[in-house]
Parts: sequence; structure tokens; C-alpha cells
Amino acid sequence: MLLTLVLLAAVLAISYLLFVSYYPSFGGDVPEALQTKYASSENYKNGAFINQKDVPEDLGFWETLKIARKFFFTKVPNGVPAENIAVQHLDSIQIADYEGESRLVWFGHSAFLLQTKGKNILIDPMFGEVPAPHPMLGGKRFSKELPIEVEKLPKIDAVIISHDHYDHLDYESILKLKDKVGHFYMPLAVGVHLKAWGVEEGRITELDWWQQATLGDLEFICTPAQHFSGRKLNNRQSTLWSSWVIRSASESIFFSGDSGYGPHFKEIGEKYGPFEFAMMECGQYNESWPDIHMFPEETVQAGVDVRAKAVMPIHWGAFKLALHSWTDPIERAKKKAEALNIPLVAPKIGQAIEINSLLKPNSLWWENL
Repeated sequence: MLLTLVLLAAVLAISYLLFVSYYPSFGGDVPEALQTKYASSENYKNGAFINQKDVPEDLGFWETLKIARKFFFTKVPNGVPAENIAVQHLDSIQIADYEGESRLVWFGHSAFLLQTKGKNILIDPMFGEVPAPHPMLGGKRFSKELPIEVEKLPKIDAVIISHDHYDHLDYESILKLKDKVGHFYMPLAVGVHLKAWGVEEGRITELDWWQQATLGDLEFICTPAQHFSGRKLNNRQSTLWSSWVIRSASESIFFSGDSGYGPHFKEIGEKYGPFEFAMMECGQYNESWPDIHMFPEETVQAGVDVRAKAVMPIHWGAFKLALHSWTDPIERAKKKAEALNIPLVAPKIGQAIEINSLLKPNSLWWENL
């Protein structure tokens, strides 16, 4: 029996090593030369990127296994919609010819198309069906289709990426997008994945927290978040994570990426606020990981901290990645926003949001689904 268990463990270990070594969706590894380069960052210590606070806690193998077991075997009431979420469809020609006010289109979860100052910008464009390295390793998207097929999108001037987790950086999406994108912007070291997938180094800009890049009339500022990174078991914290400020002479918007609640939000608000609009992480939270994802009440407070004129809860509405009901994020955020008297924006997937004419969540489209 002992020999059988040892052999089984060996087979599983070898299978895993072969899988992560040769299956392309795992991306690249940070070479030693780049690790030496990143050592000059204040956010890099002892061969890994770090948060301002000493989080997340290293749970260890057995605690991680316990959480995984709970996630896969706990039945969550209303954990997924009872029916497919219908999306509003976008016309490729109308997108290509758009010359109006700055607007955003939500694709569910944390993915957006931003059209501003004559530019088309994608933010965390996870357009895949499953947020996992392989289709068999994750739950499917709540909506059977996207507002527009990736192949029908027009030329994309820039892609902004917050970190390298599968629900934000998707291999198949990058493959479909890479030949129509002008430039990719991301935190330090995330570029190793794009280079592994065939994106030329000259089209990749990596930034540390508080660094910025320009694209025409726009500034992209890489700002702090409280999260973690890694696409396989042995490369956690090997790449940096971030939030983003996108601003022009007339407008500023904030994208939180994934983040636990912390003092960095006030710091960002003091430095770059106020913001016309803030897209704030609100979903996939649990008491087992309170430092790396915000609870809905914290989401709204973080919007106040960054000095946003309006807040849109994101990171929900597409995938089941935690043990709360799928509508819990928006319901709790809406209640908290009313208590704090801050406008909350909650569009349908595919519905355009004009920054200067914000939609209010009067349709409550998520009810009865």
C-alpha cells in the first residue's frame, strides 16, 4: 500500500511538472537577469514582490487544501445565476467609428473597453470561457456570449493589465488580440507571459508603482494594490500587481484591479484624485482571504477614499470564484453606497457608460436571474 501511494504521488508530481512546463497558458518564468533588475524596486524583497502590509498570509499546503475542498464541495445558494445572463450586443462599426464623449463598456468581471480621446483601450481583457489554465479546471462564464466577439473588435491602441491571475490575464484572449493591439501596459515582470505568447518586447511597457507612461493625450499611472500574483504553484509573487489611474487634461478614472482594503486608496486619492469614475473590485471575497479581496462595504469606502464622484462595483457578474451568492456583491455595495451617499453605477454587460452621463442602477437587472 505504501509503495502504491508513493508511486501515485510520483506520477501526479511528474504529470504536474509536465503540464506546467509545456502547456502554454501558464505563461513564462522570470529569468534570473530580470530578478536582479527588479531587486531595485521597493516592492521586491528576497526574490519576490511584496505588499505594503505583510499579506497575504502563507497558508501552507494543508490549509490551502482545506480551503480548496470547501470551495469545490460547498453548495452555495444562488451561487450562479439560474439562467444565462443576457448581454447587450455591440456593433463593430459603431465602435470603430465612435467619436463621442469618453465611455466604458463592461464585459463582466473586470474587463472593459474604454473609448476616450480617439483611443480604444482594453482593461484586463479576460474574454475566455473559464478563468483557469485549462477549460476543465474552472467554472464557465455566466453569460454564453460576449457583447462582441474578440475578432470583431477594431484596432486597439492599448491594453492595460493589472496582474497575472487567470481571471485577468487570459492566454486565449491575448492570442486573439495581440495582432490588433498597439501597446501593452502592465506592472513589473508580467511581460514575461506576453513574450512567451509571442508579443514583441517593443510593444510591452512594465511599470512599478507610481511610475507612468503616456499615450497621446493620455497618462497611464501604475498605482498600488494589496494582492498577490502567480500562475502556478512555484511562482507566487514573481510578478507585480497594481491598480491604475487613467487620466487626460479633462478626466481621470481609477481602476482598482484586485485588492484588499488598505491605506493605499487614500494615498492614491490624495495624489491623483478626485476621479470622475472609479471601477472598484467587489466580488470573490471570503473571511479566509480578507486581505486580498474587499468586501462590498469596503469597496464603497475605498471609492470614497480615492475621492471618486461615482463608483462601479466590478469583479462580479461573470464567474464563481468564492462562496457568496452571485448577487451578494452588488446588493451589499448598493446598500452601502446609499448609506454613504455616493452614486453607484451598475450597467448591464455590454451597456455603454458615458463618463459624463452616468447610469444609475435603476433597472436592478440582476434580480430574478
